Amino acid sequence: MKTNRSPAGRRVRQALLCAAGFATLVAAATSSPAQTPPAQLTPVVTTATRTPAEVQTLGTAFETFSAEELARRQVRTLAGALGGATGAPAFATGAPGAVTSLFLRGSNSNQTLFLVDGLRLNDPNTDYAVFLGGACVGACDSLEVSHGPQSTLYGGEAAGGVIALRAQRGAGAPSGRVGFEAGSFGTVQGSIAAQGERGANAWSFSAQGGHTDNERANNAFDSANTVLRLDRTLNARVSVGGTARWFHGVYGSPGDRYTNDPDNEERESNLLATAFADVKLSPVWTARAVLGGQDRRFTAESPRAGRATVFTVVKNRRGVLDAQTSYNGWERHRTTAGFTTEANHTRNTGFGDINKKQGLLAVFAQDEWSPAENVFVTGGLRSDDFDTFGRATTGRATAAWLPIPKTFKLRASHGTAFRSPSFLDLYGRSAFYTGNPALRAERARGTDAGADFYFAQRRGTVSATWFETRFTDLIASTPNFRSVENIQRARTRGVEIAAQFAQPGLGGFRVNYTYLEADNLTTGARLLRRPRQGGSVDAWTEPARGVTLGGGLAFAAHRRDVDARTFRQIDAEDYTVARLYGSWQATPRLALKARCENLLGERYEEVNGYPALGIGAFAGVEWKF
Repeated sequence: MKTNRSPAGRRVRQALLCAAGFATLVAAATSSPAQTPPAQLTPVVTTATRTPAEVQTLGTAFETFSAEELARRQVRTLAGALGGATGAPAFATGAPGAVTSLFLRGSNSNQTLFLVDGLRLNDPNTDYAVFLGGACVGACDSLEVSHGPQSTLYGGEAAGGVIALRAQRGAGAPSGRVGFEAGSFGTVQGSIAAQGERGANAWSFSAQGGHTDNERANNAFDSANTVLRLDRTLNARVSVGGTARWFHGVYGSPGDRYTNDPDNEERESNLLATAFADVKLSPVWTARAVLGGQDRRFTAESPRAGRATVFTVVKNRRGVLDAQTSYNGWERHRTTAGFTTEANHTRNTGFGDINKKQGLLAVFAQDEWSPAENVFVTGGLRSDDFDTFGRATTGRATAAWLPIPKTFKLRASHGTAFRSPSFLDLYGRSAFYTGNPALRAERARGTDAGADFYFAQRRGTVSATWFETRFTDLIASTPNFRSVENIQRARTRGVEIAAQFAQPGLGGFRVNYTYLEADNLTTGARLLRRPRQGGSVDAWTEPARGVTLGGGLAFAAHRRDVDARTFRQIDAEDYTVARLYGSWQATPRLALKARCENLLGERYEEVNGYPALGIGAFAGVEWKF
């Protein structure tokens, strides 16, 4: 009998696999007794103020994603993790491993700063598009997302906000786990993680690697990720540590569906390492220093019939020293000041033939003030001095007031930000293009106001935020396309609504919705790939001890895009994608997992011409030790 290999038949088989996997987990749920809820911890974040702060004191719109939450949702990729963030749509040019762009609050992808273990991952010459498209979230990682201009704390590229990925300190008795998963599209991947502390030492480590064929020809993706953090307490005043993070990916890149390149390949290796020290100078005076480096190599290989293979190689190297000190000896004040010095070198053999270096020295100061009970005000200034294009000065102020203590908060913020010109903008040269050394930095000015309602016992939050960001001196091509100028203005504004709730032992949800108007004020056109409406829902339940069942939806609507064949602007298609996941802790050491992606079999393209994957079923096992 002939096997049914049609797309419809394949979707039916995948759906049956999903149903079988979840039927097993449901059966387990009916035979397991109830689970005792664990204790709740006070949430403390650091990105919004550069200092540990309780979420209820912040005037910044803020979100956090813990390693435990991402593991429960069976989300392993950075792009997948950020898919649950409010107003932060990420769009990939194809399947896992493909270049992925992020539009936080409608800002361009190069106007959002990505911090990894306290180190800047991107600048105008070092993008994170490949890292975001292929890297995994480590088993001990957490994500923090600060919305709105943040250049006052972190420098350039922070117009839309800052996304911080951090390896967490090991804690408690030593423990570890190994996992394996296999499923649709020829996917196989494995992972190992260990963490703990003993005496003055603490450690956390995770490694993940895998392969997937994806769906198109020449579209396989192989990747490896490792994360290591070591901590040592020297004495009551001094602790030191270090992190090392490595991502390696090899991606068969067929281009758009009209091109279908049979053998183009992209490879990236990205290594980041830091060493840090925390010092308690006195009961009211602390200091922290981070010394770090980044070494990135990206290669695009394009074989051509009858001609020599074309290689494009991009090398980025960066060294950073960041130091800050905080003093809270004045009543109701905590003052933080510091400096950042950075040197980077970019070599790009592609368009523009770049081989340039850049140095940066920045100083900043910030004061956190509580003028009255349940009122919190923050203000700061920063000056960044580049040896290429000059100086940029930014400022930021926030305010938070809890008229109902621990329950209801009103907040507002206003800040400025900038994006540096790239080496290609300044110095690029080809037969048809000449850079413009007189360029100024792109500028942004953003304001937001919102309210947060907190559930009792820190079970969750409901938030609503209005925001507007205006961009000036945007860098764009001159009318003859032979150079670039600071000639455009843009505006993004809208409303963000988010809610999350968790009752350990029972379940919970996370939901967000964003309405966004994003316009180029110079041309009058809508900015590309910014959905007017977008959002996501994730909900789960813990019906019995050791059993988790959950599902999610994500949608994007009313976008403009570019037709991959004609290069004309078009109305992009709307889409809604659903997923299911579940796990069963069969024994104290053994867990069984299953998930189904694109459950409805939606045929869609996040970027025109680049099909996303169809329905996929995956199953895995995890062993704790």
